[in-house]
Amino acid sequence: MSLKRFGAALALALAAALPAVAQQPQTIRIAVTPGPHAQILEAVKPVAAQKGLDLKIIEFSDYVLPNTALAAGEIEANSFQHRPYLDNQKADRGFKTESVALTVNFPMGFYSKKYKSWDAVPNGATIAIQNDPTNGGRSLLLLQDKGAIKLKPDVGFKPTVTDIVENPKRFKFIEIDAAQAPRSLDDVDVAAINTNYAAPAGLNPTKDAILREDPKGPYVNLIAVRAEDKDKPWVKALVESYHSPEVKAFVDKTFGGAVLTAW
Repeated sequence: MSLKRFGAALALALAAALPAVAQQPQTIRIAVTPGPHAQILEAVKPVAAQKGLDLKIIEFSDYVLPNTALAAGEIEANSFQHRPYLDNQKADRGFKTESVALTVNFPMGFYSKKYKSWDAVPNGATIAIQNDPTNGGRSLLLLQDKGAIKLKPDVGFKPTVTDIVENPKRFKFIEIDAAQAPRSLDDVDVAAINTNYAAPAGLNPTKDAILREDPKGPYVNLIAVRAEDKDKPWVKALVESYHSPEVKAFVDKTFGGAVLTAW
């Protein structure tokens, strides 16, 4: 064997003898609200691990901090909000964040401990709605859709109680933090509750809601990242992991129609 060929063979043998250096997974901090959003991300985590991502799931109990943390660079992504809410946050706070994927839809519901049906809710009943513009407005739009109230024309996605022009049953509206809505059921006649807060409180959106939003419209949730990150490879891997057959099967089995996939 020539010296040149011997050297090449020796190099190959040494390379084969060296242990393989495993590529370190990329850590992605992603914010969610407690309940279904967090549960779904736990199902995404092992799929993402196969694509080289180590998801660190961070729970926030309100709707403001996940976008604030994202803008500040404290996390890489969040998964908890729909487009009208994100657009409102960007307009109000100047966040440079972008939607990179649709995730799931949580049809809004109205719940009551006092009444078993919407028709049983009496004149003058007290109704709690969310105090943030998009979710509170969403609740009012649902009431209008069901014929309970009438709003000013062209109110868009963010009507408030001041936009009510007809209230034939003289409902009294109070505005509360969305996360506190389940607790308000002891104090009000009816409360509008987002599914991600209803489910952890033991409420079944498909059985317990006395009024429920149709699964349509702009209220599909999304994954948001900073605008500067939207084209990075990890974003593509995260979206593919979320949109995997494994995650879809988990959502369908776990939530039984209360949460609907958007892919």
